[in-house]
Amino acid sequence: MLCPVRFQKISIIGVGLLGGSIGLAAKRHRLAREVVGFVRRRASLRECEKAGAVDYATTDLLAAVARADLVILCTPLAQMHSLTGQFLPALRRGAVVTDVGSVKAGLVRELEATLARSGAHFVGGHPLAGAEKTGVRAARADLFVNAVCVLTPTRNTSETALGRVARFWGTLGARVLELPPEAHDALVSRSSHLPHVVAAALANLVLHPANPTFQAALCASGFRDTTRIASGSPEMWCDIALANRKHLAKSLDAFMSELRTFKRALAQADLKTITRIFETAKSRRDRWCANLASTSTE
Repeated sequence: MLCPVRFQKISIIGVGLLGGSIGLAAKRHRLAREVVGFVRRRASLRECEKAGAVDYATTDLLAAVARADLVILCTPLAQMHSLTGQFLPALRRGAVVTDVGSVKAGLVRELEATLARSGAHFVGGHPLAGAEKTGVRAARADLFVNAVCVLTPTRNTSETALGRVARFWGTLGARVLELPPEAHDALVSRSSHLPHVVAAALANLVLHPANPTFQAALCASGFRDTTRIASGSPEMWCDIALANRKHLAKSLDAFMSELRTFKRALAQADLKTITRIFETAKSRRDRWCANLASTSTE
């Protein structure tokens, strides 16, 4: 059985869906004597504490980080480097800083260097869990159970810090996978970032106000399921798209090539090619679903 790693103080920077869920899970498993949340708006203080996601919340960044031995960045990507620079004066030597960001290469490069100068350690992290709903009210203590959490160590990463972060996520129920930052970004550009762009484009096209008023009435469960993630935070997804634009652009090219193949087959009434496309897709997805189900029951 996994031996849980314990901390004196965990500081969660940004207490939304992911940050709130981390707090709830950490408290459930008693992984820290104290779980503190940093929020920007005073209106969020009571909301965080009411949800039970933290022991207390504060708008004072330095107070939130002071004496913490684990700091978890759960803000939009574009804010992480700036906030880290702001809380450095309060960061204890030897502290471990990690994050939940969806794009790793640039962030890891920046934060490793910044934190090393302060005697702290950075371990890049990305839990592949979430929902289209945002905010601490949507947080769940079981959000990470059976989810994959990718850690992105480099040759500069402290083995001790990496081990502590890996055990932390394992205790929360996640399955930990290690990948180089650049490899992570290339893979998630296809499996995570591309689907969001596709869902957004589909929602914009089908629900465009210029369409007939009864168009929306003809959107059933297939459309709803395919576009669900388009309801995610626009701020967060703008950050992700721009931060991973190199890999996302390549994934979009590959996706459009697939669409062009289908379009050509359609124009030529090429039943054989159309059938192959649908049959291959069904076979690959069914196999993926079966593997996913078997993994979740292990």
